Amino acid sequence: MIDDDEEEYCKVVLLGESGVGKTSIISRFINGTFENQLLSTNGASYVNKNLDFPEYDNKIIKFEIWDTAGQEQYRSLNKIFYKDASICILVYDITNLISFNSLKDYWYKEILDSAPKNIILGLAANKSDLDDKEVVQEEKAREFAKEINAVFMYTSASKSIGIDQLFHYIGCKYIDPNFVVDETKLNDIKNNLKENTQNKDKDNKANNSKKNKKNKIKLDEKKHKESGQKKKKCC
Repeated sequence: MIDDDEEEYCKVVLLGESGVGKTSIISRFINGTFENQLLSTNGASYVNKNLDFPEYDNKIIKFEIWDTAGQEQYRSLNKIFYKDASICILVYDITNLISFNSLKDYWYKEILDSAPKNIILGLAANKSDLDDKEVVQEEKAREFAKEINAVFMYTSASKSIGIDQLFHYIGCKYIDPNFVVDETKLNDIKNNLKENTQNKDKDNKANNSKKNKKNKIKLDEKKHKESGQKKKKCC
């Protein structure tokens, strides 16, 4: 628990393979924006954001959020950034099994070896708006999160889902190590993702239907025009 007279500064580091969306998560959280095409992070960069916690007497945590590179050539450099971190968020892409396995086989082991023993962990299942392409089983992800005592959250930087909640929950756990995430809230986020996916599918079907109608009209007009030309030649 944070003491009232202690400066509530918190260093957060995001770790994971290149391309899983670490930079997009941070951009969405800090600026509320999403860019579809982002360059890979070289080395590391950081941004700041204050977050208020009404449930803890309106405490304000000053998050210093570090974005690290996932490429192999930068891995040794990353240790510099998480060796004194208070929170580490492990990020994987739900459509990429390798990105999840690397968290288990490499990144988590690195945290055990180099990060503070009392570090708070989060597990972000990112790009969850692409659930029709999901290859990482939710059950396995939840089991891993439970095994490492991490706050698990489905996130989507493009749809702005789960990201604010993730930072809020890890902040709660930073203030109170005994904090436990309400599973019903996690299910609500998951259901929200499903609704968005269903709405997206409906929109796609509607757009395809409109395109098909337009194409049919154009085809009918073409046939009518050709038929008229043939009649003229006959006469």
